[in-house]
Amino acid sequence: MKSFKASELTVKQQYKYIIGSVVPRPIALVTTLAQDGQTVNIAPFSFFSGASDQLPLLTISSLRANGHMKDTVRNILDQKEAVVHIVDITIAEDMNATCTSLPPDQSELSLTNFTLSESKLVAPPQLNEPKIKLESILHQYVPVKNDEQVVITDLLILKVVNFCFAESVLDRSYINTKELNPVARLAGNQYASLDKEFTLIRPK
Repeated sequence: MKSFKASELTVKQQYKYIIGSVVPRPIALVTTLAQDGQTVNIAPFSFFSGASDQLPLLTISSLRANGHMKDTVRNILDQKEAVVHIVDITIAEDMNATCTSLPPDQSELSLTNFTLSESKLVAPPQLNEPKIKLESILHQYVPVKNDEQVVITDLLILKVVNFCFAESVLDRSYINTKELNPVARLAGNQYASLDKEFTLIRPK
């Protein structure tokens, strides 16, 4: 077995080892409202998980690019609300389309076939097409810093206030994973559903 000291690896190599090892990762497709209260931001995040068995908490880690906070994080810190959608195979292509970087006052919605409807307990609208939608409020924000005390990642802990499920995926009090057929993130341009691995090229 080969081993590598993290201190002797480049930042890029460390990152590649992490994303290639921590697989498969579920994908959160998040809708938020911009500061104008109207523009809908849609963005996917694969550094995403649950956080507690005592509260319905989700964690989303948003990696900064060149030190810049992403629109989703800025919107959540401002509005304190979001809707987290679980990505399944039927919406994988549209999810991938939202990876494009747009100015804060432009919505990724126009790049997709998604449609919107009002959420029940939060202001950001939800996407109609996903089978699971988790209306959430900001529970805690943690700025993750490097050794030089520069923020490199924005860690959001969200509390779910309303669970929305398509009837096809709800089996009494359980989720029918086969019917959901969630999509997971692998490394590079690779993704996986429950029965296959596939490629999605990130748009420029």
